[in-house]
Amino acid sequence: MSDLLAELRRLDKAHFWHPFTQMQEWVASEEDPLIIASGRGATLTDLEGRTYFDGNSSIWTNVHGHCHPAIVAAVREQLGRLDHCSALGFSNEPAIRLAARLVELFPPHTLTKVFFTDNGSTAIECACRMAAQYRQLAGESHRTHFIAFDQAYHGDTVGAASLGGVSLFRAHEAAAGYPVIRLADADQLADLSAETIASCNALIIEPLIQGAAGMRTWPPGMLRRLRQWCDQHDVFLILDEVMTGFGRTGKMFACEHEDVIPDFLCLAKGLTGGVLPLAATLTTDRVYEAFLGTSAEAKTFFYGHSYCGNPLACTAALASLQVFEDERVIAGLPLKIEALRSSLAIRARETPSWGEFRQVGLIAGIDLIADTGAGPLDPDLLTGARICRRVRAHGLLTRPVRDTLVLMPPLCAEPEEIIAAVDALQKASIWP
Repeated sequence: MSDLLAELRRLDKAHFWHPFTQMQEWVASEEDPLIIASGRGATLTDLEGRTYFDGNSSIWTNVHGHCHPAIVAAVREQLGRLDHCSALGFSNEPAIRLAARLVELFPPHTLTKVFFTDNGSTAIECACRMAAQYRQLAGESHRTHFIAFDQAYHGDTVGAASLGGVSLFRAHEAAAGYPVIRLADADQLADLSAETIASCNALIIEPLIQGAAGMRTWPPGMLRRLRQWCDQHDVFLILDEVMTGFGRTGKMFACEHEDVIPDFLCLAKGLTGGVLPLAATLTTDRVYEAFLGTSAEAKTFFYGHSYCGNPLACTAALASLQVFEDERVIAGLPLKIEALRSSLAIRARETPSWGEFRQVGLIAGIDLIADTGAGPLDPDLLTGARICRRVRAHGLLTRPVRDTLVLMPPLCAEPEEIIAAVDALQKASIWP
């Protein structure tokens, strides 16, 4: 072990507080932190020179591979001209062009306005605050409730966390956030009384598939059904495409699978290709126009962040969108999606510890079971985490959702790399 590696590991355990990590166990563990030194394409390399396939796209963010030359060149050129300027009272060319480019991805006169923030949670916060303030400005202040779904995850800021359906992530903010009507599925909308519906502001959902729920899929047609119900009752539809956006499902956006246009679309993670933090909340003229007026009328949307519309991040996003075009990324996905589907189907039959697997595009979750047909594992055993540590020896990095193994390769991954990743997970799932 090099002196540099030893020193970095010591400093990590001494000072670096990691997200979603029990730090007492992290610091006490005899297993030293894996420190990534570089990345190219779908491959990450650690400080000791070992290489790994990036099996969860660096927490669902990376799209075209690490250090894609077109994105790197664009960001480097922009860095030599302007690194940052405030969007409060000023503007910049990359942010302007990105807003226009995002709008162009949707049918004319639908999603026409773009508000930039810096991560998925703030994109959700932005949509919710816009929806809440819209109702106040429209004289509908009684419409305060949000409809959300069990096991949903919409972020970690207080408002976004209050909408989530994973109790572990919102236990400490139970008294804060938005009033929520929580449903298991779309069928339960029929059980809502007229009085309850009249109090509803918006409905929020992760379209097609829920991430933190263990890659749980929604039934076909559900999204279109929700759009119709929202239209019928004048309830806003908020789509959380933080995970599903930018090709993950086989189309640029998950909502395209059912030809649905939401009232608010929340984007982050893959927006810049996974290169820099950036988020966007897209909405309609109807919403935007409610906020227009004089300063004295206090209709301004009083929300924002220091790095809204950062020119470096917006440049990366513009370059990423250009890569989608130049490399015909979406057209190349069916072969990769089929490689993931077929390899999972084959290996699942051969692996006693694998139960159900679910897939949407290049997103897959594999449930671990105690034995064939024996049901779920004891979560306290942390079997998913143990397998994901074991699989590093087979050249794969990924992270589970509890006892659901997750594979979400970058869109640049070749079919043979995807098949090898499934094989690696299988090897790590078979105990000696």
